[in-house]
Amino acid sequence: MECVRKELGFILLDNFEYTLPTHVSPFHWYQVWRNSLRLQSYANCKYKFVGGSNILVKNLLTHYPQWNINIFNYQPLKGCVLVGVGAGAGDKTNVYTRHIYKKMLSHIFYHSVRDERSRKYVESLGLKAINTGCVTMWALTPEFCRNIPTSKADKVVFTLTASSRYDERDQKLIDTLTTHYSEVFFWPQGIDDYKYFHRFNRIDGIKVLQATKLAYDEFLTNNDTDYVGTRLHGGVYAMRHGRRSIIIAIDERAREIHKVNNLNCIDIDDISQLANYISSEINTSVKMDFDKINTWKEQFISYNG
Repeated sequence: MECVRKELGFILLDNFEYTLPTHVSPFHWYQVWRNSLRLQSYANCKYKFVGGSNILVKNLLTHYPQWNINIFNYQPLKGCVLVGVGAGAGDKTNVYTRHIYKKMLSHIFYHSVRDERSRKYVESLGLKAINTGCVTMWALTPEFCRNIPTSKADKVVFTLTASSRYDERDQKLIDTLTTHYSEVFFWPQGIDDYKYFHRFNRIDGIKVLQATKLAYDEFLTNNDTDYVGTRLHGGVYAMRHGRRSIIIAIDERAREIHKVNNLNCIDIDDISQLANYISSEINTSVKMDFDKINTWKEQFISYNG
């Protein structure tokens, strides 16, 4: 969201901004039914932007949708424009989900999506989309990337993604880092990551950062460090701090972004190759189509509606 606000600064700085949640329901059905003045102010906003890494789930009837909307509460959100979002896992979508998205999402503007798979999904809904890449990566220009170190640092900060089961590939990740770095730090990005971390062996010498964005920001700012881990945005955030980063792909997000944007990325199934990757000279050469990003932004500058 920090990146969304930064990239939309040319619009937000001159306007009053409302912020609504996505993981919990923004409205109750009776609020929509009563149609209060506050609700009308939401409904009548000139622009409604939506950010979210995996927000377009293929089934809005699931028990935990990334975007908590339904047939009873979506009306005030009509006309939303997507900002660097992605489509969730799966190939099929149901009639109910398609109906909600087609009613909610703007038919006027091009939507910004993070990868080709997401672009095709949005276009399958009869809407317009541009693959701009993830909004967190829009600052990774060629000039910026050239200043990211190519050689291994003495320190590394890593992340894990909590799972209900013990994954021996994560143990391999930990063992590789403790072997190849003088100091190893763990940042628990997700709510269950700290508990998951303690399921593994040989972690006594690893220092654990506080589970806050502030702590992570301060560490990246004040330490010459590499990043290695399964958290995609933990890695991108490290890159934005000018740190050499290796992202371990565990799902469609990193895999699909890597196809177009050329992350320094290896698949979790190839974790045995991590040691060689760490020891190699790594050039950060993220490929972003800045013409498409500018095209997406310019549509709002010329809009007179």
